[in-house]
Amino acid sequence: MGRPARFSTDDLVTVAVALAAEGGPAAVTMAAVARAAGAPSGSLYHRFPNRPALLAAVWLHALESFHDGCRAALSAPRPLTAAVDTARYVLEWSGSHPDLARILLHRSADFHEAGWPEADRARLGSANAEIGELLAAVARGLREPGEPWDRARERVALAVVELPLALVRRHLRSGRGVPEDAARLAADSADRLLAPRPATG
Repeated sequence: MGRPARFSTDDLVTVAVALAAEGGPAAVTMAAVARAAGAPSGSLYHRFPNRPALLAAVWLHALESFHDGCRAALSAPRPLTAAVDTARYVLEWSGSHPDLARILLHRSADFHEAGWPEADRARLGSANAEIGELLAAVARGLREPGEPWDRARERVALAVVELPLALVRRHLRSGRGVPEDAARLAADSADRLLAPRPATG
């Protein structure tokens, strides 16, 4: 029988995630991960043929962790509930997973997406498309009578994506982490932006 691998793929990705969270994608090199893990370079190249493949694993690990709960929140039956729950989730997840959140404050292009293996680029495209469709469904449900479709999408993107991410970015870059009340602030803001307004006149 062969000896069990001393360093699993998950172990190496965990080390790479820590490096990326601390120093950004530039900190994630094959040599740096091997050194931080105390692993021979061969262990790394056995699992990742090159640096872009390693960077893909880091990005997708962070993204798929985030998307697990995001998908559930966006799937709530009532569109306003889905939007408010998702805004709250962005802050709650980021507070619980600060290293992964720091990674997602970058762009996939910063992690050399163009050089990723085709299968990883397909995973990214599929994951992003699914979330995009769920966001569009929420926007359709919250679209006001006579409201242009582009404006409805913009309101949802602002409330559910852009404002929560701005809060995450501000708190994580302050070095103090995401405070507990930030999730409530994000949820309240989404509700104010998206709740139907009473008719006037």
